Amino acid sequence: MFLIVCPLLFLAGLVDSIGGGGGLISLPAYLFAGLPVHMAIATNKLSSACGTSLATARFIRKGLVNFRLALPSVVAAVAGSALGAKLSLSVSETVMKYILLGVLPVAAFFVLNRKWFRDDGKHAAVADRRTWIICVISAFVIGMYDGFYGPGTGTFLIIAFTAFARMTVGSANAQAKVINLTSNITSLTVFLLNGQVLFPLGLAAAACNMAGNWVGSGLAITKGAKIVRPVILLVLALLLAKIIFNF
Repeated sequence: MFLIVCPLLFLAGLVDSIGGGGGLISLPAYLFAGLPVHMAIATNKLSSACGTSLATARFIRKGLVNFRLALPSVVAAVAGSALGAKLSLSVSETVMKYILLGVLPVAAFFVLNRKWFRDDGKHAAVADRRTWIICVISAFVIGMYDGFYGPGTGTFLIIAFTAFARMTVGSANAQAKVINLTSNITSLTVFLLNGQVLFPLGLAAAACNMAGNWVGSGLAITKGAKIVRPVILLVLALLLAKIIFNF
C-alpha cells in the first residue's frame, strides 16, 4: 500500500498546488492500493488537507492571499457545497456529466486564451466591488459543483478567478487554495467523527503530499502561467477521460 500510495500522492500534491485536480490522482491511488471506498475517500481527505495547508501557508507568506476576498468566498463556497450535496440526492449524476462535457471545452478555451488567462506579474488581487462580487459568486457556484460532484474544483476556481475576476495566475491559485482547504477540513472532520481514516497510511501519504505541494507551489509562484497553464490543461483532459470512462 505504501509503495503504491506515497509516490502517487507526491505527484498529486505537485499537480494540485500548481493547477488543482490532485484528487484525480490521489483518490484512485488509495482505491488501487485496496482500501474500501469510504475509507479511501476519508484517508484521501487527511493527506489532501495536510498538503493544501502547506501550499496555502506558502501562498500567504508570499502575500498572494487577499483575505478580504478569501473570507467571504470561503463562506459562499461552504454554502454552495451544502446546497450541492442536497441537490445531488435529487438530480441524476448522469445529468451533471453531460453538463461537464460542455463545460470542459469552454474551460480549456479560457486557459488557452492568453487575453483571459493572464499573468502580468502583478501578484496582488485587488479587492474592489466587482472582484468581490465575482469571487463570491464563483465560489458559491463552484462550491455547489464540489458538493454535487467534486473532481477538478480547484482547477475551475483558478479559471474563474483568472478569466472573470481578472486576477493573475498566482493570486487566483492562492484564493482557490484557501477555499479548497476549508472544504477539505470540513469533510475531514465528518470522516474523523465516523472513524473512517486509516492513520498510518494517511499520515505517510500526507508527508509525501506536503512535499509535492511544497515543490509545486514554489513552481507556481516563480513560473506563473508558464507552468500553471499546461498543468490545468492536463487536469481538464484527465477529468474528460474520467467522465467518458464512467459513461
